[in-house]
Amino acid sequence: MDIEQERELECRTALKTLHIDALNAGTFDGNKWLKPKHSKSLTSINPATAKALGKVICCDDDGYRAVLQNAQAAAEEWRRVPAPVRGELVRKIGNRLRAHKETLGRLVSMEMGKILPEGLGEVQEMIDMADFAVGQSRMLYGKTLHSERPQHRMYEQWHPLGVVAVITAFNFPVAVWAWNAFNALITGNSVVWRPSAKTPLCAIAVQKLCVEVMREEKLPALITLFVEPGTEYVERLVADRNVALVSFTGSTAVGRQVGKVVAERMGKSLLELSGNNALIVDATANLDLAVPAIVFGSVGTAGQRCTTTRRLFLHDDVYEETMARLSKAYGQVKIGNPLQQRVLMGPLVDESARQGYFAAVAEAQAQEGQLLFGGQAYEGDGFYVTPTIIAAENHWPVVQRETFGPLLYVMRFSHLEQAIELQNEVAQGLSSALFTNNLQHAEQYLSAMGSDCGIANINIGTSGAEIGGAFGGEKDTGGGREAGSDAWQNYMRCQTNTINWGSDLPLAQGIDFNVALEK
Repeated sequence: MDIEQERELECRTALKTLHIDALNAGTFDGNKWLKPKHSKSLTSINPATAKALGKVICCDDDGYRAVLQNAQAAAEEWRRVPAPVRGELVRKIGNRLRAHKETLGRLVSMEMGKILPEGLGEVQEMIDMADFAVGQSRMLYGKTLHSERPQHRMYEQWHPLGVVAVITAFNFPVAVWAWNAFNALITGNSVVWRPSAKTPLCAIAVQKLCVEVMREEKLPALITLFVEPGTEYVERLVADRNVALVSFTGSTAVGRQVGKVVAERMGKSLLELSGNNALIVDATANLDLAVPAIVFGSVGTAGQRCTTTRRLFLHDDVYEETMARLSKAYGQVKIGNPLQQRVLMGPLVDESARQGYFAAVAEAQAQEGQLLFGGQAYEGDGFYVTPTIIAAENHWPVVQRETFGPLLYVMRFSHLEQAIELQNEVAQGLSSALFTNNLQHAEQYLSAMGSDCGIANINIGTSGAEIGGAFGGEKDTGGGREAGSDAWQNYMRCQTNTINWGSDLPLAQGIDFNVALEK
């Protein structure tokens, strides 16, 4: 048996372990998996081989209605359950994910194309988020406030929203769902998941594990799922007044439409949109730290992370040495099947992504960008390209927008204020980083006069956020915050309560209504 046959066998074994078949139901309505006879189907493709992994029977009208109706009923029941008890469900789901980490990680690598360590890391991120949410379920704190009126007590408390819709992208097919779903569950909501049509099997596998736990615990339809090849049902989901919160991860263009539709019906939206992230290396930086961070940030996941390092600003004093080190490091990046050992970069997700990469390289070169490394296709059956470095200008349209691919635009600067200004001169505002050994530069970068992004790092790269901190960005990145910190508040509504325990009825702000009323 050769290496390719071994990998194919590993692939099929992983699918079988997760109960993924040649033909899979793509809708779980809370009670059962649905396979409507006349519904459309889609094929999941392994981007490393361009071969089919399996087919999915997609949602239809009846399935969509059942998903929403059951999710509403489940939310009504779940809100009555104490939050620490809700946390127990998430703990059990996390343990189920932990038991299947290896096979789930392989499936993520096979269907999305990221290397196996990243696939396993994504599943670990789900497990970490479950652990975090379990602890948070005992810390849904409100505030006790001091009233200006005598013998009055004020406080704030938080209540569930209802149905939370989670719409995820292909590049993190399961982790981003977990950020949202586990916070939504501990805060008393039900979850409807609409995954990317490019990575449906990952979602179905995770959903099946959740169904096992929910059935063992005799719980209602707290987590439901539907897969579709187009946008018919997700558009209905976004517009549905019975959906209290829509969490959307994807492009800025689509996010604008989601935000508009949800706002028109006075719903809540949580938007995690495009990034165009910059990394700055000043004259004092430790290049032993900076260069590996640049390589992982720009090459990891084949450049298909929203936190990918897209723009690199190098101080004049370190430009030559940094570029020499980067060229050497890029030359050592092994490209190939993501399940293979020592591979550092897998394929792009599909052929359209590959063509988008080629178009961006051509556009940058047409702007007189100097191709310093890569810029070519890579031989293989899948959707492979080479990691690419281009000397560019920040104002070029191709540099100003996000291209999902291993494209790094490099630019020079002479003083930090100039680099910060260039970094912030894009529409997106997700992640950013500065490498420096200058304390004043670090503090300046993290101050209100520094990075305008939701994430700003010192001496670590733009990519690889921990779940303990709230994740999200500003400007065209949407302003959403998920995962850690106080992100749980997005999934609840705040209520202010005032209790008058005295015998008088004073008004706020010292108002005297001065009306004589008969007693």
